[in-house]
Amino acid sequence: MDLSRIVERWADHFPSKTALHFQGVDLSYRDFWERIARATQTLDVGPGDRVAYLGYNSPEMLVLLFALARLGGILVPLNWRLTASEHRTILADCSPKWLFCEPEFESHCRNLPVPLGKLTGTEKHVELQGSDSDDILIVYTSGTTGKPKGAVLTQGALLWNGFNSIHAHDLRQGDHVLTALPMFHVGGLNNQTIPALLAGATVTLHRRFDPGQWLADMAKLGPTLSLLVPATMQAVISHPEWAQTDLSSLRMLNCGSMVVPDSLIRAFHARGIPVGQIYGCTETAPIATVLLKEDAERKLGSAGKAAPHCEVKLVEGEVWVRGPNVMRAYWNDPKATAAALTPDGWFRTGDLARIDDEGFYWIMGRSKDVIISGGENVYPAELENVLADCPAIAEAAVIGVEDPKWGEAACAVVVRGPGSGISEQEVLDLFKDRLARYKHPRRVVFLDSLPKNAMGKVQKFDLKRRLAGA
Repeated sequence: MDLSRIVERWADHFPSKTALHFQGVDLSYRDFWERIARATQTLDVGPGDRVAYLGYNSPEMLVLLFALARLGGILVPLNWRLTASEHRTILADCSPKWLFCEPEFESHCRNLPVPLGKLTGTEKHVELQGSDSDDILIVYTSGTTGKPKGAVLTQGALLWNGFNSIHAHDLRQGDHVLTALPMFHVGGLNNQTIPALLAGATVTLHRRFDPGQWLADMAKLGPTLSLLVPATMQAVISHPEWAQTDLSSLRMLNCGSMVVPDSLIRAFHARGIPVGQIYGCTETAPIATVLLKEDAERKLGSAGKAAPHCEVKLVEGEVWVRGPNVMRAYWNDPKATAAALTPDGWFRTGDLARIDDEGFYWIMGRSKDVIISGGENVYPAELENVLADCPAIAEAAVIGVEDPKWGEAACAVVVRGPGSGISEQEVLDLFKDRLARYKHPRRVVFLDSLPKNAMGKVQKFDLKRRLAGA
C-alpha cells in the first residue's frame, strides 16, 4: 500500500468532510481524492522518477505528493526563497524528470535546466507501484561545507512521523489545523499537515505566512492547532491585533525549532495557550522529541521526551536518533550518508543536549556550524565562499549573533586586504543574486585579524565572545 491511502480511506468513510480549506474554498475528502486519482492517471512519471515543485503552499502540491506516492515517484519541493543559481545546483544533483511550478515562478523556471511539468490531459492506464518502502521526498538542506544535501524520506517515514505527530498533538478527527509555515520544509509539511490528514482532520492552508492573516483566521475559522517558529511567533505577538484577537479555539500551539526564547512561550501562556515543542531535523522527518501539552508550563523551554516511534540517546552530549522516521540516505552522496548514519541506523544530529532527572531533553546548542534565522538554516560556509571570491577581502568568517526579530542572524567578520577600503554596504552587495535574501548577513564587523588556533583554524567561539563584549 502507498501513502495516498490516508486520503482514500477518509474519502470513503466521510466523503463530504472538509479535508482542505484554501483561500475561502473548501475541498472535501472526496474531491481531494478525485484530484489525486486524476493526477495519477495523467502524470508521465514512473517508479523512482523525481519531480520538482516550486510554489507557495497550495492543495496542488499535496495532490502531486499523493499522486507520486501511488506511482512510486519522488517529490523534490524547492525553497522559493532560493536564487536560480541555488536551484540549478539542487536540480543538477537530483536530475528531476519534470519541474512543476506556480504561475508566479514560470519566468524563473524557464531559466532552469529541467522541462516544465505538465499533465498529459488524457487519462491512461497506469500501474500503481508505490509502497511504504519507496522514497517519496528529497528535501534539500545545506551542509557545513555549503554543498546542498538531499535527505531522502520514504513513504513509511512520513507515516511513522505522522504517528509521532498524532501523539505530540493529541490529533483527532475533530481537529482543525492551520498551516502557515512553508511546505517546502518538513516542518510545514510533516509536523502537522500530513499528520492531520492521517487523522482525518481538516487543514486550512495559508499560501504564505502573514501574522495578520494568521490572527484573522484564528478568530474567523477557529482552528484547534497550529505550528509556528520563533520568528513567526514574534511577528504574531507584535501585531496590533494580537491583544484583541479571540484565540480561545486554539487547544495548543506547537513550536518547531531547536531553541525557543522563553519570552515568546510565556506570551502565549499568558493568553491561556499551552506551547509544546517539537525537536528534530529534516533527516528525522522531523519529529524526534516532543513536549506534550501536559508538561508545557512546568518544563517551559524543554524539547520534551523521545517520540513514541523512535529512539533518542546522547553520545558524548550529541543527540542521536533512530527509527522508521529517519531518512534512508542523502541523495547521491554516500560519503555524507556514512558520516551521518551509523551502521546500526543511528542518525547523528550534531546537536548538543542534556537530560534532566525526569528524562526531559534540553537542547544546549549545535556542534554543527549552522545559524537558524527565522526558522531557516543558514550555513556560514555558503557565505564564506562568497566572501572568499572578493579580492578586497583578505579573510573572513561568518558567525551567528542574537537578533531581536529573527532570533539569530548572520554576521560577517571581515579583514580587509592591503590598501582595501571596502565598506559594509559593499560587503553586503556581494551576496545579491548569489544567495537567498534570508541568508545574507545582517551585520558586518571589520577586524585587523581573526583569532586562530595553532592549526590556523578560526576560533569562532572567540569571535562571538568579542562581539558580545563589544
